[in-house]
Amino acid sequence: MSDTVRVRIAPSPTGDPHVGTAYVGLINYAYARQNKGQFLLRIEDTDRERSTRESEQAIYDSLRWVGLEWDEGPDVGGPFGPYRQSERGDIYREHAMLLVRSGAAYPCFCATEELEKIRLRQRELKRQTGYDGTCRGIPKEQALARMAAGEPHVIRLRVPEGRTTVIDRLRGNVEIENEQIDDQVLLKTDGFPTYHLANVVDDHLMGITDVIRAEEWISSTPKHLMLYTAFGWQPPRFAHLPLLRNKDKSKISKRKNPVSLLYYQQIGVLPETMRNFLALLGHSMPDERELFELDEFVKEFSFDRVSLGGPVFDIEKLLWLNGMRIRAMAPEVLAGRIRDHLYALDRLTAMVPMAQERMRTLGDFAEVTSFYLVMTPKLAADDLREACKTRTTKEAATLLAGAIEKLDALRAFDKELVETTLRAYCEELQITTGDLFGLFRVAITGRKAAPPLIESMVILGRAVSSQRLRAAAEALKALPEPKKKEG
Repeated sequence: MSDTVRVRIAPSPTGDPHVGTAYVGLINYAYARQNKGQFLLRIEDTDRERSTRESEQAIYDSLRWVGLEWDEGPDVGGPFGPYRQSERGDIYREHAMLLVRSGAAYPCFCATEELEKIRLRQRELKRQTGYDGTCRGIPKEQALARMAAGEPHVIRLRVPEGRTTVIDRLRGNVEIENEQIDDQVLLKTDGFPTYHLANVVDDHLMGITDVIRAEEWISSTPKHLMLYTAFGWQPPRFAHLPLLRNKDKSKISKRKNPVSLLYYQQIGVLPETMRNFLALLGHSMPDERELFELDEFVKEFSFDRVSLGGPVFDIEKLLWLNGMRIRAMAPEVLAGRIRDHLYALDRLTAMVPMAQERMRTLGDFAEVTSFYLVMTPKLAADDLREACKTRTTKEAATLLAGAIEKLDALRAFDKELVETTLRAYCEELQITTGDLFGLFRVAITGRKAAPPLIESMVILGRAVSSQRLRAAAEALKALPEPKKKEG
């Protein structure tokens, strides 16, 4: 292992950039900079159906907005590229075959139907579900011949007997019995790797010395250690950070909190506030101060000061920090930040056509477009009830929740895709677009009449639009149903 510290983050470009990515990235960045090492960005885009270059670009933009710069990555290059997993297919296939030839892995020819029968039988017998090793005993030469003949197969890790000890610098030794792990798929039938193979091969070939990631990956680490052993490689040091939590201590999720970095950028959280806030999650400064800069955090970072108690992603605390920083700014500096946030040229250019037909003076622009510029529009109870049409408020909330799921699953958030998706959702539920769009208009704008709905949603972006819809759904759930008139 190199004496020079090398760490990485490896997000998947399958949606809006997650605050958890920035949180883990900040810790990796601080550790690398403190030790005069390198910080890498790798894109894990082997999910071909959901990965997009638009999402990849959003990752770059949002992480740079927070203040993180990487030394190597797809967009900056480096000596260990390519840094996109989709461009490293031959490397994974070559290493998978090394394991097959050594006997540490084997091809599995079981069809999907057979695997489902195995799981069903295990459930009936109340056993742990997982692959039962049907193809384990096929002689190697016979298995290789079947592979050469083009018979569909995956490649599985041959999990050894015994137990595996994970040495974690935050948690000490974590022991897991190998019998709890079934023979994991390393290479899928389409020749693409699973996370486990790609992760280990990439970390080794890129010289990663320290893997610092979220605690949800602890259960996967024994599989990774088995792969390091099978390849004859020295594993990196591991540190698994506590997961970000909601106030009720549940794992942070978009159903309870906005989790997109884009959302916080779009509502006007300062980048220096966001990195300050993320640095406070699960880590404390020696003097317990809460306001500090990135270079101060780098200087003081220590794994000894990381708490495993489950850091709470408290939006009120974030906004309090943001307010503190805003009030500390010189007025002329704040004026520039407000101008850049509210009236960035590309955003202003998009907003003008939405407002133009409703303006008689230039001063009308602020009123017509005000709903674009607030964090959350005010939702009047009467407007919400009226938008429900003949539905109960609870039914309308359910309708919104289903639409949010559809929008969150889109590969891109443009006018054509959003409109097509919402119209298809209406057809699926056999409702009119007027019913759904009227409810959306109040939720998105706080108004019964406003500039074109779909275009307004695109200007606001997926993260803000989805959060406004969720807020409206929660408001609807909280409204009492109107009492029926007697008589």
